[in-house]
Amino acid sequence: MTTYRSPSRPRGASAPPSVSAVRKVPLLAICLGYFLVILDVTVVNVAVPRIGAGLGAGQGALQWIVDGYTLVFAGLLLLCGGLGDRLGHRRVFLTGLGLFTVASAGCALSPTAAVLVGARLAQGAGAATMVPASLALLGALHPEPAARARAFGVWGGIAGVAAAAGPVLGGVLVWGVGWRTVFLVNVPLGALAVWLTVRRVPAAPPRGERPPLDLAAQLTGVVAVAALTAGLNEAGGRGWADPLVLGCLVAAPLAGALFLWLERRAAAPALPPRLLTGFRFPAALAVGVLLNLGFYGLLFLTTLYFQRHRGWDPLATGLALLPMGALVAVASPLSGRVAARVGTHVPAVAGLLTGAVGLLGWAAVGPHTPYALLVVPLLLAGFGTSFTMPSATVAAMEAAPPEVRGAASGAFNAARQLGSAIGVALFGTLAAASATSAFYAGMRLSALIAAGCFVTGAVLAAMSGPAAGTARPGRSSP
Repeated sequence: MTTYRSPSRPRGASAPPSVSAVRKVPLLAICLGYFLVILDVTVVNVAVPRIGAGLGAGQGALQWIVDGYTLVFAGLLLLCGGLGDRLGHRRVFLTGLGLFTVASAGCALSPTAAVLVGARLAQGAGAATMVPASLALLGALHPEPAARARAFGVWGGIAGVAAAAGPVLGGVLVWGVGWRTVFLVNVPLGALAVWLTVRRVPAAPPRGERPPLDLAAQLTGVVAVAALTAGLNEAGGRGWADPLVLGCLVAAPLAGALFLWLERRAAAPALPPRLLTGFRFPAALAVGVLLNLGFYGLLFLTTLYFQRHRGWDPLATGLALLPMGALVAVASPLSGRVAARVGTHVPAVAGLLTGAVGLLGWAAVGPHTPYALLVVPLLLAGFGTSFTMPSATVAAMEAAPPEVRGAASGAFNAARQLGSAIGVALFGTLAAASATSAFYAGMRLSALIAAGCFVTGAVLAAMSGPAAGTARPGRSSP
């Protein structure tokens, strides 16, 4: 097992702890940046009606304000995952964090919907640059498998915390101050994360000389993601038979196939072929897609349900979604502990099946459903997602060789964000009709699809076997 050695200790850093200990301050710095990235996936949802009223934005523009961020995020993750392996993960992490913080200020100051969409795209680029490097940094800081599993568990749990906090925080900010504060809050927190990273996260040199990235393959990957998301987004307003929609949905798989062909011929592929050998890592990618597709897609619909069809304001909507995150503080660390003892497949399967029951509960929702009947589905969906994510993250990273963990992180997070983009676009399209009956029909179908995604993910997680054996003390990393 290779022990991580920092070439120089950052100013103010204490003596290195035991390799089995979690590096708390560096973990805080890295997870703070990641928290902001995931927060911006959900915090905007409750602000969408106020943004539309304030900027005069139509339904299409509003959907792009939500989905444009995840589209760029997913499309650039593979490219950015390889950058850290070549240029140094701390340098790339700081670059992405800085871009994300500046773009957040641009979102807050946007005078038009078009400018806001552009700033959201820049946010997505910063997030894509930051996230793969953050996981690789944690892996380098925690060479001992048990400590690494705990650090990855915290990192994965942050996704659940941020996703759950987004609607509540967004509701409070929009109700109390205005929608621009939803983005403005990122600026001081982003600056704090930059300061902590510079002072307390060691810099490691890149892994020697590597061939340049294959930009042709990367561009085809971005085109595939963009075409799929655009086709699903526009189907709601234009119809599935519209030439633009059909063109996008045909172009997406063609571009995806071309991407895979170019990657196989590339000297330095962003998705190394060894990651796709065997079953464990491809299964982890599929679980990431299915988990985010079901959870974030239905979360988007629940905010529309509470605000547009129940007439609740942003604060009431955020508080209504609070049960979804009520158990995150328990579920995330518990998942990490269970994974370290018995393997990631156990908490992943249990979490996905629990979440499936909660998502299925939304299939019975109606215009006058008492809120008390929605609390249990919200609790189950939130607990299941939060219990699954840390274990899914550990499983994906432990399935990858250490020298390509930056690329593995990029691939896993690209899969997750692709799932989010597809979920928002698909479910938004299914429930896009203005008629109340059509909305509820689309919501019921979306709930069934979301639950089916979770069940399918549980089957894949069970078939992948005990993938966290490496996380147990005393065993070496694969």
